Amino acid sequence: MASEKDKIMLLEDDETLGYLLQEYLNMNDFEVYWAKTGDEGWKMLEQNSYDLAILDVMLPDIDGFSFAKKINAVNPHLPFLFLTARSLKIDILKGFSLGAVDYLKKPIDEEVLVVRIKALLSRLKSTVDTQDDGNTFTLGNYTFDAANQQLHFKDEVTTLTKRESELLHFLVTNKNRICTHKEILNHLWGKNDYFNRKSLNVFITHLRKYLSKDWTIKIENIHNRGFILKTE
Repeated sequence: MASEKDKIMLLEDDETLGYLLQEYLNMNDFEVYWAKTGDEGWKMLEQNSYDLAILDVMLPDIDGFSFAKKINAVNPHLPFLFLTARSLKIDILKGFSLGAVDYLKKPIDEEVLVVRIKALLSRLKSTVDTQDDGNTFTLGNYTFDAANQQLHFKDEVTTLTKRESELLHFLVTNKNRICTHKEILNHLWGKNDYFNRKSLNVFITHLRKYLSKDWTIKIENIHNRGFILKTE
């Protein structure tokens, strides 16, 4: 890990759990800022920048899903994960569809959480390092600015979420060849499982919608294998 500590915004209303997580993560070389309400968390995001946000779903003044939508609207570059007791499949899929980099169920072992966070940040940073090389890609009438997570079409600019940008970058750099479910999920999510595959399908739908204005660009589904980004 770099000498400068990674800054984490923790949004958790449970006093005991919030205190324990903040103390434990601080002991493991993270710089943790703890918010107990959505309003407090939003003020923190307006005042400082963070490397990761950890969001509880059930909060007294706003649900974590709505908070995540605000992050996507204002700061789409900020990765976030959910740490929550809500473990229904519909909640997990909703969390991933909003762009979460992970969805962890309570109770979770603190050591496991640290390992997961370090793995996530390491993977995210490696992706950012690749994107910060100034890579710009032409896709038909679109221009994809990977460094700034932007998709340009004529005078229109669409700002992608971090996960959308990572996925498009992976497909673009492997253009016109099959990208298997396994390699996409292992590269971006770090794990090939049922929920991540469902989340991948949601993000593919997002990208197809963004690219729909140019018929020469297609993201084809190869049954039981993966996806291929085709350009003519």
